[in-house]
Amino acid sequence: MKTKNLVLMALLVGVGAVLYLVIPGYGEGMKPDFMLTMMFIGILLFPTFKETFLLAVTTGVLSGLFSTFPGGFFPNIIDKLITGFVFLAIVMVLGHLIQKVATGAVLVAICTVISGSVFLSMALLLVGLPGGAAFSALFIAVVLPGAVLNTIAFVIIYPIITNLLKRANFNTSISHA
Repeated sequence: MKTKNLVLMALLVGVGAVLYLVIPGYGEGMKPDFMLTMMFIGILLFPTFKETFLLAVTTGVLSGLFSTFPGGFFPNIIDKLITGFVFLAIVMVLGHLIQKVATGAVLVAICTVISGSVFLSMALLLVGLPGGAAFSALFIAVVLPGAVLNTIAFVIIYPIITNLLKRANFNTSISHA
């Protein structure tokens, strides 16, 4: 791993953390997870096992630390690891087709739903859902709107980042597309 790649991944995670902190929680302490969007962008830029593992663990730990969901630390870590590697597998299968914003947006929406499902499942198994809330109610009230918001954020942020990286001659998967 190159230092400049680590710095870019840290910047993406940092921006995601700031977005995660400023968005208010709703639906039993859950909130849209913009750290997830930034993790997806990082995986698109650096689609390798090592970078995905690093992004997923870092994003999971920070999401867990900042989580407003009661007992959300471990479910966040598990969720980000599973979702990160599912996202990477799909990116590897789709190849250069994934560099298109529309394809990436669909993938972000799908993987956000996967992430929310894994998170709720792990929370249910490990700590229980708060206030006796039903899985389906939290899924409809939080995960689906979160998927829409993450997709909108991706559509806005991804082209900006790719244009900046192309101008800076930064060596990522985008510069090879």
